[in-house]
Amino acid sequence: MQVRHLLLIAILALTAACSSTKEVVDENLSEVELYQQAQADLDNHSYTSATAKLKALESRYPFGRYADQAQLELIYAYYKNSEPEAAKSAAERFIRLHPQHPNVDYAYYLKGLTSFDQDVGLLARFLPLDMTKRDPGAARDSYNEFAQLTSRYPNSRYAPDAKQRMIYLRNLLAAYEIHVADYYLTRQAYVAAANRGRYVVENFQETPSVGDGLAVMVESYQRMHLDQLANTSLEVLKTNYPDHPSLVDGQFVPQTSESDNRSWLSKATLGLIESTTPLPPGETRANMDIQKQYQDAKDAIPAELKPKDADGNVIPEPEAEGKSRSWFSYMTLGLFD
Repeated sequence: MQVRHLLLIAILALTAACSSTKEVVDENLSEVELYQQAQADLDNHSYTSATAKLKALESRYPFGRYADQAQLELIYAYYKNSEPEAAKSAAERFIRLHPQHPNVDYAYYLKGLTSFDQDVGLLARFLPLDMTKRDPGAARDSYNEFAQLTSRYPNSRYAPDAKQRMIYLRNLLAAYEIHVADYYLTRQAYVAAANRGRYVVENFQETPSVGDGLAVMVESYQRMHLDQLANTSLEVLKTNYPDHPSLVDGQFVPQTSESDNRSWLSKATLGLIESTTPLPPGETRANMDIQKQYQDAKDAIPAELKPKDADGNVIPEPEAEGKSRSWFSYMTLGLFD
């Protein structure tokens, strides 16, 4: 089935490439004839031909009785002809020129609809693609454009459909944030994951992804050993989403296994040979680098600048508690420390 769909896509692309010649509109047509022919093209789904006639109508008769209607139908023709940028540009132009037009809500609606369908391209219509994992730029634009329509024209005939699409878009945007948070969890970027989870909880209430956002927060805080924040998030999750997949018999089960960052040599020797010392909980490589730079700077201080006792001898620094001793120190019973 998918092979047939791919063949259909190839045929459509070839047909579009072959039919890209610009149509010449008869200059002797009157305003009424141009409008009637454009309407006939729209009815026959000949959107390229309709676009040419509507543009000719607008340019030849800019103050005619069909000029405003031609601008509106030009938006629709661009939209149906899969020209999203041209459709949005035509819609913005109509809104700018006719802000008080009785049908300006239609321009707002088509603008949002164009962005709504922009992500659902030709491949997405035939192949099983997860829209929540794709870049949500067009979805976010569509949500904002529908929001403008519903806030400015709440009684518009297009408002009910716009509100339903906004619900879908809001759920899609929330699910996308959860996918990003899961990616951060797998990369052990726990702060970023927790922030994404909290963003979903705070900004996407009443979406199915709120429970997932709480679960991400719990897992991230547990990985960072922030027990108080983890317990608070877990209580909220248990109270509001007791059937969440991360809760098994009332206990939280992380959905992402902690990655093993040991080298291949360490794994092959079962940890007997460690190429790098594992970090303690809460420690980071960046912090260790800063400490090393600080120690190197201290070691580079000349002896004459270091603090001295009454006899002029350099005062040694006290040994930090818990500091590990070398094997040589143990062998010599600390005589050469």
